[in-house]
Amino acid sequence: MLILKIAISNLEKQGIHREKIYAVPLDKRAETRKIFDSLHYSDGVSLIDIGLPLATAFSVVTASVGFELDWGPIYWGLIGAVTGFLLGLLIRLVILWKTEKKETRLKGKKADVVLIVECEKSMGEKVEKILWEHLAMGLAKVESN
Repeated sequence: MLILKIAISNLEKQGIHREKIYAVPLDKRAETRKIFDSLHYSDGVSLIDIGLPLATAFSVVTASVGFELDWGPIYWGLIGAVTGFLLGLLIRLVILWKTEKKETRLKGKKADVVLIVECEKSMGEKVEKILWEHLAMGLAKVESN
């Protein structure tokens, strides 16, 4: 927020009046992330992306070892597949738990703001330079007649 205040004061020093600068804060998402996706909602996070490869690897290894053991390769392959899948699921849940914990810790510290600056065409490059220097995530120019 301090960087935004400094950027606005630098814009004012360049001759842009305070009435020509509009700062609109964006609302943060209030709902928490869902663990299971539905048909109409998906957050792009998969719980099985680590579990399935581990299930395959564990089943191959335990099935080949199973030729030497009492229960045989089929049972040991199934035991390895279930163990690998559960291990992968556990790893993914721990990763999600850690990242969600980090996001809640950062909550309130990040502020996304849309800054609209109305200025003359000749001032456009100066405004752009000031905003880039103060860590703008992106810029767009709209020219009107």
